[in-house]
This record gives sequence, structure tokens and C-alpha cells, in this order.
Amino acid sequence: MGTALDLWTAFREGVFKGDTQPFLGYFFMLEDCEASTRPVRVKEPHFKVFPEFEGASYMKRYELFCKKLVRERHYTSASFITSESVNGVNGIYKEPSNDLAFSHFAKSLSSHVRIFAE
Repeated sequence: MGTALDLWTAFREGVFKGDTQPFLGYFFMLEDCEASTRPVRVKEPHFKVFPEFEGASYMKRYELFCKKLVRERHYTSASFITSESVNGVNGIYKEPSNDLAFSHFAKSLSSHVRIFAE
């Protein structure tokens, strides 16, 4: 989050050449295992957590986090994939959420790169 804020502030202040907005991408890969898929206990010593985090696994929490990064316009695009430790070395992965699919991320990045190539 801090990096995104720093980059958007630099863009606003004209640090980058030109007026084209930078592409900020967030790619996250999580191991698909029992520890990442079981519900996480919620501790609320100071404030209540959002309802969508109650009973959610780490996998679900990271999915929600990536979606919020894009919806709140901190990042241009985000991708979230998971893979088992044994199959990951063979390039086998899952995409828990269609709107965080790697293909969407790659298309968004590719479109942005084309702007600079013109």
C-alpha cells in the first residue's frame, strides 16, 4: 500500500515524464495447502473486523485484499493465484477469483505498454 501511495504521489507531482498514468500491478501467489484454506480465528481487541473476514481463510482474505486494491484504485490491476507446493514447479496453479485471473492482469499490462509503444 505504501509503495502505491508513493508512486501515485510522484505521478501527481509530475516526477514522471509525460502525462500517461503509470501501471501499478499487484501479483500475489499463495501456497494452496491446509493452513491457507482453513478459517482463521479473528481477534478484535481494538475494533470489529469487516464481516467478510469473519471465518475466512488466509486464501479468502488475500483474495478480498487484492480486489480492494483495485476497487479502491491503489493498483491498476491485480492477480491472485494459488498453487500446491508439489505442482507449482510444473506451472500448475488455480485462480480463486475470475476477476483476479492472470490473463486479465496480463491484458491490462499489455494495453498499458502499447500506449508507450505508439
